[in-house]
Amino acid sequence: MSSALALNLSALAALVPAFLLSLRRDGGRDGLYWVVLAIAVAGPLTLTVARLSHGWMTGFSVAVWISIAATMLLFAGLVLLNREAWRLTPLLLPYLLLLGVGATLFSRTASAPLTMPLSAVWLDLHILISVATYGLLTLAAIAGLSVFFQERALKRKRPTALSDILPSVADGEALQVALLRASVVVLGAGLVSGVATQFLATGRLLEFDHKTLFSLLAFATIAGVLAVHHRTGLRGRRATRIVLLGYLFLTLAYPGVKFVSDVLLAADGQ
Repeated sequence: MSSALALNLSALAALVPAFLLSLRRDGGRDGLYWVVLAIAVAGPLTLTVARLSHGWMTGFSVAVWISIAATMLLFAGLVLLNREAWRLTPLLLPYLLLLGVGATLFSRTASAPLTMPLSAVWLDLHILISVATYGLLTLAAIAGLSVFFQERALKRKRPTALSDILPSVADGEALQVALLRASVVVLGAGLVSGVATQFLATGRLLEFDHKTLFSLLAFATIAGVLAVHHRTGLRGRRATRIVLLGYLFLTLAYPGVKFVSDVLLAADGQ
């Protein structure tokens, strides 16, 4: 077994205990939960640090693991700040596990150091903002899904094992709105830094490639749902569908573009 594959499998395994522990009916933010959450953060973070030891890499697998590590770091902070956020664990961890499996399957795709005619500090800042945006919107989408499942259980008047663990509808909506507000601010900063990065690298303010287009669509969708929520109180499953649309746009802008360029097009070229 190669060291790269071993790192991928270790990072995947690190996510499993937190997911399993979150399924306890009498669970909570107790000491054991913090231990397994720390393991779930450490696994993807260790892999990411190892893969980026020689600078930012451009491959699909690396991009996905960076997103997973950022999401777990942000989630740990959210759990620390919000007493009900831990209840999102049974939805978040399986999703990140699926992403990790995909990243592991395509871990052998081509990956090269990112080289641009920019200062290292500026480039690092732009990438970190972009990654933070994706992590925040991932958490917002998961919070929206929790609202969807809770509303469906209430409508059917049949609580499920999952609905017993997830946040209440009110708590889920509060988490979703807070995360969306943070997402739109950070995404706005990312768009500004992206324009500046483009100008410094090429002398052009904006280049309408796929990544830019989907990022703008994501920003418009998130800002739009927040504006409608403020004016009309839009919430529940209708709000969740719009949030998931915005998340789809951002997914297409970041890992989606990487998947097409590094996996699909690379396979066609062979």
